[in-house]
Amino acid sequence: MLRLLRHTVPYAGRMPFELDITMNPVLAPLAWLVGRWEGAGVLGYPTIESANFGQELEITHDGRPFLEMSSHTWLLDDAGEKVRPLAREVGFWRVLENEEIELMLVHPFGILEMYVGRKDLDRPAIQLATDGVLRSPAAKEYNAGARMYGLVDSQLMWVMDMAAVGQPLTSHLSAQLKRVG
Repeated sequence: MLRLLRHTVPYAGRMPFELDITMNPVLAPLAWLVGRWEGAGVLGYPTIESANFGQELEITHDGRPFLEMSSHTWLLDDAGEKVRPLAREVGFWRVLENEEIELMLVHPFGILEMYVGRKDLDRPAIQLATDGVLRSPAAKEYNAGARMYGLVDSQLMWVMDMAAVGQPLTSHLSAQLKRVG
């Protein structure tokens, strides 16, 4: 049985959320990410048409010094209804001894990414940039990415820029997710 501790987030809005006291203490800088999130966002890139997408994101832990992340996205029509699946990614968050944050992501279309960054000391926000990208021979050209995650008014906001298919680092995705469950 998991034991939960009520904790008030010391950020704007002072919104309470549940922290699992079995979480490894090294993960404290990432504790605000843990949970199940749902919402919508916008995608676009110079080589693709802009569109809206829905997202389900779950970030969990099992007591070891990493968080597990699983994301599902799908294309939305103009009425906000699901049209078809888009991306799927799974990964792991770690806090290193020097307080750097790592995010390792795997995508089923043949790309593995290693992001490195830092948490903002004054607010729940993390900025990351790729330190390495691996592609399978069949994967589309993808060279670099940058992501930012932040908690704003109790919502998880995130953005992603990417350098791919001959384009420089350019805005690609953004989403606004609410904590659920």
